[in-house]
Amino acid sequence: MDAIKCITTRRSIRAFKQEPIDSDLLRKVVDIARWSPSYKDSQPWEVIILSGERKKALSQMMVDLLERGAEPTPDLPAPVSWPEKEQERIDHLYAARKEATGIDLNDPGIIQKAKKANFNFYNAPHAFYLLQDSSLSQWSLFDLGLFAQSLMLAAHAMGIGTVPQAFATDYAGEIKEFLGIPSAKRLVLGISVGYPDWDSPANQLRTDRVPAEELITWME
Repeated sequence: MDAIKCITTRRSIRAFKQEPIDSDLLRKVVDIARWSPSYKDSQPWEVIILSGERKKALSQMMVDLLERGAEPTPDLPAPVSWPEKEQERIDHLYAARKEATGIDLNDPGIIQKAKKANFNFYNAPHAFYLLQDSSLSQWSLFDLGLFAQSLMLAAHAMGIGTVPQAFATDYAGEIKEFLGIPSAKRLVLGISVGYPDWDSPANQLRTDRVPAEELITWME
């Protein structure tokens, strides 16, 4: 798959086959992503790959915390508001998803279900957690974003589906304790990983993008 096709056909997958992915293939995805650029070649990224019973146990712990009403404490706080233009795009997504699936993401009850689905990694056989030292600057967060994109594109090129998940870091302290991650690490992102179930309605919606001309300011 060439780079342009890989970028333009990648999508977030929310339904997966139960077939596990060979560990050598998962390692290859990370091996490719490590060639991402970073500030002064600092390579400020680490990856945890979860599978099997450890992943199931972590999912159950997060669901239990949610059902007990535990307050989320992610290492990267969730946004509380958006500028007008970005909010319009979010509203457009919510409307499109409601029309396509009947799911209203403005409904608190639906948000609760969505969090549980995230905590269960959409029943994918594997999950990645991306982390870095918490003393690193915002430039290193940017670098980790580049790494995450490379990771998901490499997976897509090999027929592997992914979806980036902020919710999967809601209980960062408890997750780090459960997985034996030092508290000085910053838990940035969870990613569900598996072969896509293309027959599932969850994978039929493809979000759109604003035209390039809305993003560009020409200066000559």
